[in-house]
Amino acid sequence: MTEIDGREFFCSWSGGKDSSLAYYYTLQEGGVPSGLVTTMLESGDRTRSHGLSREILRQQADKLDTDLFTCSTSWDDYEDNFIELLDELQQKNEELELGVFGDIDLEGHREWVEKVCGEVGLTAYLPLWEKSRRELICEFVETDFEAVIVALDAEVLSEEYLGRPLDMAFIAELERLELDPSGENGEYHTVVVDGPIFSEPLSYELGEITGRDGKLFQDIISTAGGS
Repeated sequence: MTEIDGREFFCSWSGGKDSSLAYYYTLQEGGVPSGLVTTMLESGDRTRSHGLSREILRQQADKLDTDLFTCSTSWDDYEDNFIELLDELQQKNEELELGVFGDIDLEGHREWVEKVCGEVGLTAYLPLWEKSRRELICEFVETDFEAVIVALDAEVLSEEYLGRPLDMAFIAELERLELDPSGENGEYHTVVVDGPIFSEPLSYELGEITGRDGKLFQDIISTAGGS
């Protein structure tokens, strides 16, 4: 029995590899999921960091058999809106105790998640904290997660990498380019489309490529009926 066993948690959900692996770790330790928390652009139709559509997020939540909670926000009022959303979650579910985050080793990120959770009486839990970046990304692949590259820093990676699977070949290419294979410096972002936490793979197809703020985004279109 672990300190997590039987405790209810929400997962701060980007839709990508780190949040998925953190969710997986927490399930392995006996945590009880109560929902995914995701921040969206002010328009409410795309995630702030990865550019994922609401339909893809809903499909992920459905395959996880859990709920999806979102808020639309700018960077200026991001913290206030995030805390407000957590407060609403806790009022709906008094059994909620933990917030799970996929941060690995950026101290400023840890301080922030502990702060926002503390504001509403929750405990931040970072199951990936201080683990080897390379070991984590290799474990992700070896644990049979499947992910697609959906965003990248146009200054360090070319458009040809968009839409590619995150696999050992991709990791090797990043290392050849002397880039962080885990993408922790913003080199790339992913959407997870299958893995041990999902009841079945996502249904999707690749859409158009767009650019914003020095980044390129590969649209992932949900093809699930009723999404």
